[in-house]
Amino acid sequence: MSLMKLIPSAIAILAASTVVASARDQLQIAGSSTVLPYATIVAEAFGENSGFKTPVVEGGGSGAGRKKLCEGVGEGTIDIANSSSRIKQSDLDACAANGAKDVMEVRIGYDGVVFATDINGPDFVLTPADLFGALAAEVAKDGAVVANTAKTWADVNAALPAQDILAFIPGTKHGTREVFDINVLEAGCKNSGAYDAFLAASTGADDDAKKKEAVGKCMAVRTDGVSVDIDGDYTETLSRIAANTNAMGVFGLSFYENNTDKLKVASMNGVVPSVETIAKGDYPVSRPLFFYVKKAHIGVIPGLKEYIQFFVSDEMAGPGGKLADYGLVPDPELAATQAAVEAETPMAPLN
Repeated sequence: MSLMKLIPSAIAILAASTVVASARDQLQIAGSSTVLPYATIVAEAFGENSGFKTPVVEGGGSGAGRKKLCEGVGEGTIDIANSSSRIKQSDLDACAANGAKDVMEVRIGYDGVVFATDINGPDFVLTPADLFGALAAEVAKDGAVVANTAKTWADVNAALPAQDILAFIPGTKHGTREVFDINVLEAGCKNSGAYDAFLAASTGADDDAKKKEAVGKCMAVRTDGVSVDIDGDYTETLSRIAANTNAMGVFGLSFYENNTDKLKVASMNGVVPSVETIAKGDYPVSRPLFFYVKKAHIGVIPGLKEYIQFFVSDEMAGPGGKLADYGLVPDPELAATQAAVEAETPMAPLN
């Protein structure tokens, strides 16, 4: 990935701060594979132009990154967790229990979750109901709950290709999986009428328990080899599709846009995913992207606040910024994020 020369006004925010004595003088960042390419671009540019060392940026998944962030305070713990889903109160509780009481939430922009197949394969015009009907463990048939036995996409929807169903979906530690579960499986379950059947068959003790049980069934995927969890990053999903060209994979928009020579993207509800359709709110499977900062490390680990400021600068994350060239959809409320970063505002409890 080639790096760009920074615009002078971006460099202006990188004034070196007084370095507090510390055994570690390099930022440590881990988490989301979706945020990883953006963070890598920023880290490399930051290291080349700021006078601070280039941060170490690793993947591992949103959940894993947040878990590492909350292991405690000190140079043996990471400074930032990248995440493609919002942090949970349970994460914040774990942070507080381990001494990391103040966590800053930084929203960097938006991304889309896309569904793509081999470049030479047929076109897919999908809806959430199609994906639910293909991948759910149980579906509704004539109002009754039955095991899903669909073999081809045409079995689910006659307008789809008569191609065997095989989907590589993000594993449960990935932030993308949460978006997939809610915006695709749960939405498709409700649109198809399966949720009503699940609710009617629920054995929960009260209405809330019945609804929770029904939603759980909506999100339960097949275990017969048709739906395969991928615990690695998107490169693993891409290699799986290269080895089995009939398969479908779930990716972030930016990853897809960097691999359009290998992948063909599906439309969703008649909308083709793109920076433009996500920015307009037309594409239905999109999500905000975040990173989370251990506030106790600001002023201790050199360059931490400067890195955060640089990441959310107009030149990097704003409209027409460098990250937009790589598929990031700018946040219309970026100015508020910049102000919160400047003030070092920690998160309030989520419940």
